[in-house]
Amino acid sequence: DDNFNTVLYTGNASTNAITGVGFSPDFVWIKNRSAAQAHNAFDTVRGAGKLLYPNLTNVEYTSSIHLNSFDSDGFTVGSATSANGSGNSIVAWNWKAGGTAVSNSDGSITSNVSANQDAGFSIVTYAGTGSNGTVGHGLTKKPEWLVTKSRDSALNWSFLQINDMTTDKVMALQANNAEFSSAGSFIESDFTTTTFGVGTETPTNKSGDDFVCYCFHSVEGYSKVGSYVGNGSTDGTFVYTGFRPAFVLFKRVDAVDNWVLEDSARNPFNLNTKYLLADTSDAEGTVDLRDFLSNGFKMRASAQNASGG
Repeated sequence: DDNFNTVLYTGNASTNAITGVGFSPDFVWIKNRSAAQAHNAFDTVRGAGKLLYPNLTNVEYTSSIHLNSFDSDGFTVGSATSANGSGNSIVAWNWKAGGTAVSNSDGSITSNVSANQDAGFSIVTYAGTGSNGTVGHGLTKKPEWLVTKSRDSALNWSFLQINDMTTDKVMALQANNAEFSSAGSFIESDFTTTTFGVGTETPTNKSGDDFVCYCFHSVEGYSKVGSYVGNGSTDGTFVYTGFRPAFVLFKRVDAVDNWVLEDSARNPFNLNTKYLLADTSDAEGTVDLRDFLSNGFKMRASAQNASGG
């Protein structure tokens, strides 16, 4: 609760101060559960009012009616339907980074970084060069997964998971594709305790574009990045995390399948049934999925649990 929290609220199509986060969030991801509306992503490094859509390739949008401010115990939203539709049920996932960004020169490309080293999470902005380079991420361990988006061009959200995906393969957050080759998106050999490497591909390093990158690594008792193999059974695969999950993002790597978002706020009791798809604007769906346990989660359906997947 000190570094991540999910809040549920009802929209009012007007100014709406959302509290109960427990801290001033640095990264807020909002989704209207009741309506087919785009996902909304905001962070303190880019600034309130700077909106990106995780399920779309759109460029960054400046808005006065989505997220208007980051507050001491939450945030304030305006009249936009996607963030505050009248009478709609809304979910917001909130992460704490490091507050005001600082300049970082650990890599060959200077970055601005807000890092929460204890929680293994940082927000990074940098300017693309079009050439192989390194970017400082502000953490004390090598990022295990990160997602990067151009703020100026309609390009993929490029997602890389170190160690558990095939080398030189990435996935697009806004698409349901399986992993695909993109050797020039990230340079995995340049991932260190201080930097990550970007190549010549435009989704991560287009010359002249400004980029944002969200970096994560596992922290014992708090967060876990990993993979598993499905068994196709209602007595499904058990995945150990070392704690009861509060938020889980799933994606099948080796086949076309949606990105699935679940959390313990919308699913306080087992069996978990409520889900959202990160790569679509769909409203919340309901189907038998899995159990959240004290030390991980267990698959209870074929969804995200296909045999051999």
